[in-house]
Amino acid sequence: MREVVLDTETTGLDPNSGHRIVEIGCVELINHVASGKVLQHYLNPERDMPIEAERIHGLSNAFLKDKPCFADIVAELMAFIEDAPLVIHNAAFDLGFLNMELTRCGQPTLGYGRAIDTVALARRHIPPGAPASLDALCRRFSIDNTARELHGALLDATLLAEVYLTLLGGRQATLALDQKAMRSSADTGQITRPRAPRPHAPSDDEAAAHAAFIATIPNAIWNG
Repeated sequence: MREVVLDTETTGLDPNSGHRIVEIGCVELINHVASGKVLQHYLNPERDMPIEAERIHGLSNAFLKDKPCFADIVAELMAFIEDAPLVIHNAAFDLGFLNMELTRCGQPTLGYGRAIDTVALARRHIPPGAPASLDALCRRFSIDNTARELHGALLDATLLAEVYLTLLGGRQATLALDQKAMRSSADTGQITRPRAPRPHAPSDDEAAAHAAFIATIPNAIWNG
């Protein structure tokens, strides 16, 4: 099963007000495991960058002015995501921007039914009223997000992939092997067992019963 975890950074909150995508990041999952295949692009939004948005993601007009436009990378993007389900945090936001960009390019839009919204998924796993932002979920599930000083589409998609797999149960401690018990010795390569092996030597009564039984067998090989 193939899924694509997707995130965007934008110039603002509303594509209907002329705001545009400035970064897109995608992470491929195969059978709920990151394959290592990613797609990431910074994009020229063909408009100014509001200072409020720049404070969030750090992407300035000067940095983006020589980057490709969305129309320049749309074919590569659609080839990457194909018909895979899209794992998105607050899917309505990102799909709203993506569909606006696709419409500008004369491309078919993405159906909301193919999105797996991790905000809605998280709400089923965390206490009512608990924060469900990406940072809050990383803290809740002990996912290292210390590199996230600013928002970034590929970084956020990578973190979201871990959150998503946790929500599916893939990182539950109760399902994990006892790492201390099963760790390998660097010197011997042997697995350290959590307990000593059970004794298998027969008791005196068992040994006597076995000898009596062997005595009843003519030419028993055990008497050789």
